[in-house]
Amino acid sequence: MRKLIVGNWKMNGTSRDVSEIIAIAELSGMHAAVDAALCLPATLIDRASQAAGGFAIGGQDCHMMEAGAHTGCLSAEMLLDAGAVLTIIGHSERRAAQHEQDSDIRAKAEAAQVAGLQVIVCVGETLDERESKKALNVVLGQLHQSLPETAASKWLSVAYEPVWAIGTGRVADTNDVAEMHGAMRAALVERFGEDGRKIRILYGGSMNGDNAAQLLAVPNVDGGLIGGASLTAAKFRPILSAAAALSK
Repeated sequence: MRKLIVGNWKMNGTSRDVSEIIAIAELSGMHAAVDAALCLPATLIDRASQAAGGFAIGGQDCHMMEAGAHTGCLSAEMLLDAGAVLTIIGHSERRAAQHEQDSDIRAKAEAAQVAGLQVIVCVGETLDERESKKALNVVLGQLHQSLPETAASKWLSVAYEPVWAIGTGRVADTNDVAEMHGAMRAALVERFGEDGRKIRILYGGSMNGDNAAQLLAVPNVDGGLIGGASLTAAKFRPILSAAAALSK
């Protein structure tokens, strides 16, 4: 399975950073065996898609409705119109800060798929949930409730992001990652049959150039959802290189 490396810029980036986006796109072109993308603030999607033609640009969320009285929100059709080809849905920061529920995330994923976007659905547990040995139940419950019934590998990826390892510099132990990704794979296969083996499962907890090779080598880790290490080409480069090395 081809590795998928996706940068999530979160609330970072203005027009002065377009040159960095171009540099990352050019870098990605040097690693043909790896799929790569950047999910950017909505204000940058149009400029980035035009400046880095052919490189996959995505959003970080979308609304479940096509249009309407939803001030400050963006529909999947709007993202597509701006030049996005994918979007993140259900990131833990939105689950926590915007109180998004699994049913919201499922509806958003369905809307994005109907509009023609690739979708990355995020799941993950808090530190309290892990320490109380509820991690597997929490994550598999989110996975079951957040994915549409018609999910398919041609448009869907999922990302496991231990909440306590996002932006903290802490990284889950590889044994824990292997256990979680293995359980997620089993759940995907049980629900979607053989196609569940093809849905890429990304790791999304403080992956960087120092640990990417180790994490990407874990069974059922099919790529990474990268935060801070995706903001510059210099930091993104070793992650792409690690993914490319494992694809040979």
